[in-house]
Amino acid sequence: MERNSDVDDAFGSRADDARDPAPAAVSRPASSPRPAKPRVIENHDAYPFAAIVGQDEVKTALMIAAVDPSVGGVLVFGDRGTGKSTAVRGLAALLPERKVIAGCPYACEPGSSSVSTCPHCSLSGTPGKAATARIPVVDLPLGATEDRLVGALDLESALARGEKRFEPGLLAKANGGFLYVDEINLLEDHLVDLLLDVAASGRNVVEREGLSIRHPAKFVLVGSGNPEEGELRPQLLDRFGLCVEVSTPREIKDRVEVIRRRDAFERDREAFAAAWSKDTAKLRRRIVAAKARLAALDVSDAVLEAAARLCLALGTDGLRGELVLVRAARAFAALDGADAVGLGHLRKVAPGVLRHRLRRNPLDDTGSGVRIERAVAEILP
Repeated sequence: MERNSDVDDAFGSRADDARDPAPAAVSRPASSPRPAKPRVIENHDAYPFAAIVGQDEVKTALMIAAVDPSVGGVLVFGDRGTGKSTAVRGLAALLPERKVIAGCPYACEPGSSSVSTCPHCSLSGTPGKAATARIPVVDLPLGATEDRLVGALDLESALARGEKRFEPGLLAKANGGFLYVDEINLLEDHLVDLLLDVAASGRNVVEREGLSIRHPAKFVLVGSGNPEEGELRPQLLDRFGLCVEVSTPREIKDRVEVIRRRDAFERDREAFAAAWSKDTAKLRRRIVAAKARLAALDVSDAVLEAAARLCLALGTDGLRGELVLVRAARAFAALDGADAVGLGHLRKVAPGVLRHRLRRNPLDDTGSGVRIERAVAEILP
């Protein structure tokens, strides 16, 4: 499918490719095409997150996911050219640094449970030195192959030096970070199946063509798309903790401001980024502070009961709605600098958490947003 460049031209820009870390050795040969280099979104080339005009629900959802990855992924649906991908790519500059084991292609954290099962760290025998690295935001293109996603045999090492080495894919690169899929509703079904398996287990397993590799692959899945181009499979839709909708700005002043900022960014990207650097740093400090205070935040029984009542009133299946609702409310309260989670925090995140979890009622043609508003007004006055 040919991409519509207006999506990024209106609000921001794309980033360059980045190279993979060193590949890990494997024990058996295989024949498989070498995957393309994973693409990591670089901070220096992205339109500043803080400079995005409006789209508050999208920005809040992404920051919630950055504070508490256990909330789940973020799905952004809306019109073309509304800054969906620009917001995700701008998030990369806000993410703090993390501790990783130096030289590990899977970016294992020192002391984590994944070290003992990591094909790189477990073979080294001794714990590697700790290093700092930025939390990654990895781009999964629509045309990506299965080898590029999960990894494959490094044919260059096998043919040139006779070494049997595994070339990590995008899932390895995204471990501990974000995996972004633009136009996710157009993603090939077999790649969707792979994402579902890995998202459920937190581990990528490659068992084919002589390869036998297991490595950690825990990431926050972020997807964007235009609902007019197709719906998302229910199994994948359920994996997103938050679903937000964006629309074209209707106010003249907002549209003019978008054009003004975009024009300034195109004329001098470095100067524009520098002008917004203080706001970017402020948002980054807010995320870091929220992550630090997250565990100490209390969720009262009253909030838990309100979450259960809300999901029951809306008829959501299972208990995932309540769990995500409480986690998202806690993360939002941490961003808000609150000492405890209140009903106001629950009210704020309810639309994004429950919008995609409602059953379709053939006797009620009102949208999910209206149904949620009615239930929130009744249960969370």
